[in-house]
Amino acid sequence: MVKERGQKVIASNRKARHDWSILDTYEAGIQLVGTEVKSLRMGRASLVDAFAQVDDGEIWLHALHIPEYVAGTWTNHEVRRKRKLLLHKAEIERLIGKTKESGLSLVPLQMYFKDGYVKVEIALAKGKKSYDKRQDLAKRDANREIARAHGRALKGRY
Repeated sequence: MVKERGQKVIASNRKARHDWSILDTYEAGIQLVGTEVKSLRMGRASLVDAFAQVDDGEIWLHALHIPEYVAGTWTNHEVRRKRKLLLHKAEIERLIGKTKESGLSLVPLQMYFKDGYVKVEIALAKGKKSYDKRQDLAKRDANREIARAHGRALKGRY
């Protein structure tokens, strides 16, 4: 059997970067059952409402939506169950300390296959206020205008 190589994105949480300031990112494995993996191979998952939380020294991913496998039987999985994230002990302890001391949150950014294994990129994040979001939008628009003007100048159309 040929082993998969490379990285294939299954789902990404684009709204997370809008709502949260990302301080640090971590790659974690995730504990899944067979029908969940089959559903993910079909590219079906949603990270929209998902969040990670520390419970009893372990990190769990809550509210991740993986729809039921269409060809599954009575052994199909629950759609929104909590799933354990697989990290090194030192990383878990660091995340526990950061979330407790400074009030930071763990937010999933994307889910992908990496060399045949399902991985989740989680971020240590701080919530943005509405004025921070407006500043980011204004900065992005200004950068877009600068890039357009630069492109027009290169083509000789001022």
